[in-house]
Amino acid sequence: MVFDLPYSETVLLAFQNYILMLGSSAFIPALLVPAMGGSDGDRARVIQTLLFVAGIKTLLQALFGTRLPAVVGGSFAFVVPIAYIISDSSLQKISNDHERFIHTMRAIQGALIVASSIQIILGYSQVWGLFSRFFSPLGMAPVVGLVGLGMFQRGFPQLGNCIEIGLPMLLLVIGLTQYLKHVRPFKDVPIFERFPILICVTIVWIYAIILTASGAYRGKPSLTQHSCRTDKANLISTAPWFKFPYPLQWGPPTFSVGHSFAMMSAVLVSMVESTGAYMAASRLAIATPPPAYVLSRGIGWQGIGVLLDGLFGTGTGSTVLVENVGLLGLTRVGSRRVVQVSAGFMIFFSTLGKFGAVFASIPVPIYAALHCVLFGLVAAVGLSFLQFTNMNSMRNLMITGLSLFLGISIPQFFVNYWDARHYGLVHTNAGWFNAFLNTIFMSPATVGLIIAVFMDNTMEVERSKKDRGMPWWVKFRTFRGDNRNEEFYTLPFNLNRFFPPT
Repeated sequence: MVFDLPYSETVLLAFQNYILMLGSSAFIPALLVPAMGGSDGDRARVIQTLLFVAGIKTLLQALFGTRLPAVVGGSFAFVVPIAYIISDSSLQKISNDHERFIHTMRAIQGALIVASSIQIILGYSQVWGLFSRFFSPLGMAPVVGLVGLGMFQRGFPQLGNCIEIGLPMLLLVIGLTQYLKHVRPFKDVPIFERFPILICVTIVWIYAIILTASGAYRGKPSLTQHSCRTDKANLISTAPWFKFPYPLQWGPPTFSVGHSFAMMSAVLVSMVESTGAYMAASRLAIATPPPAYVLSRGIGWQGIGVLLDGLFGTGTGSTVLVENVGLLGLTRVGSRRVVQVSAGFMIFFSTLGKFGAVFASIPVPIYAALHCVLFGLVAAVGLSFLQFTNMNSMRNLMITGLSLFLGISIPQFFVNYWDARHYGLVHTNAGWFNAFLNTIFMSPATVGLIIAVFMDNTMEVERSKKDRGMPWWVKFRTFRGDNRNEEFYTLPFNLNRFFPPT
């Protein structure tokens, strides 16, 4: 694992992180903004705002949060409660599309502002850190594993929508990073291992542009055109040359008790998923597992991030981006500086709308191919926690197998009942209650955490300490438990004097 890099490589790696996080940043607004009544111009502005705030959140997390090299961006966990808000009858009555979009955005902002208090309180009060004392390598293995495996719908199912672009991308990434990683055209720089995203995206994107320009998709079904074409999105034409996002740019937020309660479920889910992502990032960056104090600090700052989402109006909440965590392992670079520079790219290109829109128009199957590799890598990192446990124990096998299987099976069961009217398996007269439970049980990592942590702390606990991996794990629970914690997690600017770790 590489930590200290020349500035030129740092900038290229940071830009690579920026390109990778664009997939989620462009896809979430593309999914939600049209349903809110927004135009292509509104979508471009939301993408700009999402990128701008993502840069701020990533910088805050890398400086004052967990300090792990993790990128914080838009979260899919918020889609269900946002869909509930969009379908609110009071908003659907608005006949003018643009007005409906503005009022819906304000309602989402109000719900995010209120819901952010959950993470802020649980984080800064150290309650989440206290809860993390129930974690063990056995409990974390399925949770981190499901953070990766639970994203399977964003892998080959999306890649298959344009197989002629997605499959070459997948094969090229595997070929460069695994079979050609020791080939060095330039002295002392393993460019195929260090910059696979930049190289592969450039090649396949040019190939996709050629296919589009040659008329290969003329007369094809709408799904194929939407997935494959590089000129489909109107993002570039509708994006302004320069636009500086600012708080309350859509107007004053509106507040509803039901909307806020529904959004709290997504905040809880993003907290669980981010915890798993932090654990994976620490493993890939060759750091110790974040102690309870550091984990709570990170969750607290993530709550500040959700508050910023509500103030600026990004249209969704935030979480640690799993694909960028996987990139740490793929490139074997665990540098905090790379992520900080990447945050600068997010802020810079978000203000220059046309330039950001060019990169945001990369076809989704290109990102889907990357997800196949990166999500799988994070899932494998989760399973690597099992090396500290005794997998000859039937107790451990039962907990691991059941939490992994139900962590995939239960959310898929709930997803199967999700339809265009935003109804789910839980369908009572209280819409906020439906959204709350559907969000919780549609999250693989959350379901896995509930099952794994409960069983691990109720089945033969005292007799199984060694089998659970506790002798290795217990020293990382406190900041002073391991000397390396100070190297990885100490706050900058000597701030630990004012905020002493516990």
